[in-house]
Amino acid sequence: MTNYLLAGGGTAGHVNPLLALADRIKSDSATNKVFALGTAEGLEKDLVPARGYELLTIARLPFPRRLNSYALGFPKAFSNAIRQCEKIIQQKNIQVVVGFGGYASAPAYLAAKRLGIPVVVHEANALPGWANKLGSKFAAANAVAFKSTPIKGAHFVGMPLRHEIEHLAVASAKADFDKSAAREHFGLDANTITLLVTGGSLGAKKINQTIEDARKFLSAAGIQVLHIVGGKSELSEVSSGDYQRIKYCDRMDLAIAASDFAVSRAGASTVSEFAAVGLPAVYIPYPVGNGEQKFNVRDLVNAGGGLMVPDAEFTPDYVAEKLIPLMSNTKVVTAMRSAARAAGIADGTDRLFKLVQGVL
Repeated sequence: MTNYLLAGGGTAGHVNPLLALADRIKSDSATNKVFALGTAEGLEKDLVPARGYELLTIARLPFPRRLNSYALGFPKAFSNAIRQCEKIIQQKNIQVVVGFGGYASAPAYLAAKRLGIPVVVHEANALPGWANKLGSKFAAANAVAFKSTPIKGAHFVGMPLRHEIEHLAVASAKADFDKSAAREHFGLDANTITLLVTGGSLGAKKINQTIEDARKFLSAAGIQVLHIVGGKSELSEVSSGDYQRIKYCDRMDLAIAASDFAVSRAGASTVSEFAAVGLPAVYIPYPVGNGEQKFNVRDLVNAGGGLMVPDAEFTPDYVAEKLIPLMSNTKVVTAMRSAARAAGIADGTDRLFKLVQGVL
């Protein structure tokens, strides 16, 4: 029996790989105990308990970017968070801490270091966050989802994926893989070439509007669209034969299975899932923030499994003049599909679990 503390949260990119590893740990032995550490504000507050794991929370403490009252109080608050993590590690008899980045990870890393508990860091993005940069300096092992991630001595394990995506990766590699059931699930024609469009759980306004404005081009080309606009989109849901627009999708495995090509942001989980199942895509990195999304897709683009287009250049004209001709070229799409699958990692969960076992 081993007691694990999995630290991370805030976004799906941190929570989903955490949950994938948690499930793998429990499948290895029913006597293993898994505790998740996060904050009360992140997605983990809902996703972790829903999966059946206990969520332990600490204060959400973003690293201060400028000198103000919050910055002045940060050292004390951060020290308190470390001490709280120390108590959790001792009370739960934790034997290893695995961190995925996010606000909860840095205090957990430092608490484990003080107590002599081994730390394993998994960095999902090609551009590491500050918490994982910190933890990687003294971790017993470091793991990365992308080969180009600049963490010295890191093991390339890929992204821990959800069970359904792992199963889809295996099934979609078979010559007789049938997309018809997945298409019918969304009200799409079973035999028509299909484009998946997604901007993430909250949506991507520029992508959504471009696809809305280009619907006539796609329809005229005989391409049907499954468009997931996200929870914050002002666009309403639509069901009109060759165009299905929905706010949310709780079966992304079926959405991916239904599709021949995709248009998407370049979040780490999305890039990893598309590559694992061999779904070629045009990636449009989020243009705001630290720019990590363009680095997330760099390896895959270099391998030929996708294209990267700047946000400002993704227009209805691009759809008509570039995307539609590309999707209509069966030879090129087939080559991209093979390149994506070759670059993708379908067993990232097992790889990370083995790395964690190796430090115990």
